[in-house]
Amino acid sequence: MDQLALKTLLNTLIGTWENEVVEFKQADENYKTDKIGEYFSALSNEANLSGQESAWLVFGVNNKTRAISGTHYREEADRLNGLKHQIAQSTEPSVTFRNIHVLEDTAGRVVLFEIPAAPRGIPIAWKGHYYSRAGESLVPLGFAKQDEIRQQTIAEDWTAQPVSSATFEDLDEAALQRARKAFAKKYANRFAAEEVEAWPLSTFLDRARVTQNGTITRTTLLLLGKPESTWKLSPHPAQMTWKLEGPERAYEHFSPPFLLSTSWLYRRIRNIQLRLLPQDELLPIEVAKYDQKIVLESLHNCIAHQDYTRNGRVIVIEQPDRLVFENEGMFFEGQPGDYLEGNRVPRKYRNPFLAQAMAELNMIDTMGFGIHDMYARQAKRYFPMPDYDLSEASAVRLTIYGGVVDPAYSRLLIQKTDLPLADILALDRVQKKLPLPDEAITRLRRAGLIEGRKPNLYVSAKVAKATSDKVDYIRTRAQDDEFYAKLLIDYLEKFGHATRSEIDKLLMDKLSDGLSPEQKRTKISNLVTKLRRRGRIHNSGSRGHPIWQLAERKSNA
Repeated sequence: MDQLALKTLLNTLIGTWENEVVEFKQADENYKTDKIGEYFSALSNEANLSGQESAWLVFGVNNKTRAISGTHYREEADRLNGLKHQIAQSTEPSVTFRNIHVLEDTAGRVVLFEIPAAPRGIPIAWKGHYYSRAGESLVPLGFAKQDEIRQQTIAEDWTAQPVSSATFEDLDEAALQRARKAFAKKYANRFAAEEVEAWPLSTFLDRARVTQNGTITRTTLLLLGKPESTWKLSPHPAQMTWKLEGPERAYEHFSPPFLLSTSWLYRRIRNIQLRLLPQDELLPIEVAKYDQKIVLESLHNCIAHQDYTRNGRVIVIEQPDRLVFENEGMFFEGQPGDYLEGNRVPRKYRNPFLAQAMAELNMIDTMGFGIHDMYARQAKRYFPMPDYDLSEASAVRLTIYGGVVDPAYSRLLIQKTDLPLADILALDRVQKKLPLPDEAITRLRRAGLIEGRKPNLYVSAKVAKATSDKVDYIRTRAQDDEFYAKLLIDYLEKFGHATRSEIDKLLMDKLSDGLSPEQKRTKISNLVTKLRRRGRIHNSGSRGHPIWQLAERKSNA
């Protein structure tokens, strides 16, 4: 949004003044994030109740005179955008700003936070507490309003609605045959396959929960419908898209029946065999680039949890070393991390009718095991763990890796097959250079699995030694100061003197790769200072342009 459009938007918001979905604050640079989170919860919930797409929290406008006062709140762009992550961390379910706009007006700087409405059926909480507005006041979200929001989806499951114009002629015969086999396999202890095959079509479809009393629903067409009948789901595109990115580009759209077309999409993915760690002949392990069950589990989850009211499609992006799955709608029940141990059971679904039908046809489970199983299977293949991206309020992105990020991590999983999933997840964060809680760092260090200093952690040398591949370890292991001191002393003995830039050139590439460039420069400064204080070197130049020599040269002059 350009500055003129932002100015017009601000004037419109000021014209309506403060109501339940707009809040103005002068907000100094120290305005508390907790207070922003409370307003986020309140304004998001009120936008839902009033049928608005967005609510607005505006900094830099006097809340009494309606005049622009300006604000110094987080003037650095990176810090301002970092607020999105902070909000997503403490909202339940995880959601953040749709956009943060900055208007540079002649009267002062104005920051406009665009807050998405709470999704249908789900009030938004901040740190476990629900908020709303009473006029201009911030108050707890009352039980009546909570119930009003939560009741929204009970009567409006998009996937359960009947399609009056559809008949059994709109269903794909091959998909129906696959559905009967899948149902018979799931209930093999109750029904013989021949018995399921003999059921009249209407009986089978009702028992498989894809129709209601013989009436075709949107779920029926999504899972079993002919491609030419999907127009009856309009305006929803009823589509999955595979997109290839990289040196070659390609794409293909897939229509219902999704019971079959998820497998067709999987076959478009370039799933070659990979040889892990080819330089280490002791570990000639070959694995498929992608695990079929993981890919189909991810794809089926996208279908089951898609927000179909947003009229979007499921997208699978194939990049050279990973797959990215995208579907419309925020993560519906809790956080992905809640399901890693396989102990949490979802209490509700965005599309309960569709989810039940997919469970009956063996496409998903409804006990919350899917995410845990994906992570466990990926660990057994020695690859990085999947990553969920919930930074966009109205979408979920899942990345599945099809290659090694850090060879040391993969070697460790090959050697230590008994590692608990919690340790594997922590090591995965180490290899991806992501923050790790102190408790996890302590646990991994005690087990000898990691080395280095926070935040520059890396897999322990034990892995490198055990696999006869010490190169990565030596590059990241820090030598003691005497090693670097000897390099500098040897240089001065040979060449007589050295400027700071020459010392940097000598030592920078020999310091641990676990250090940032700035940390390396600081270490070199500390080393030079230590040698000077010990009387081993001295500065024969100026303070601004030092020239370092051995102290012995000074005494002989």
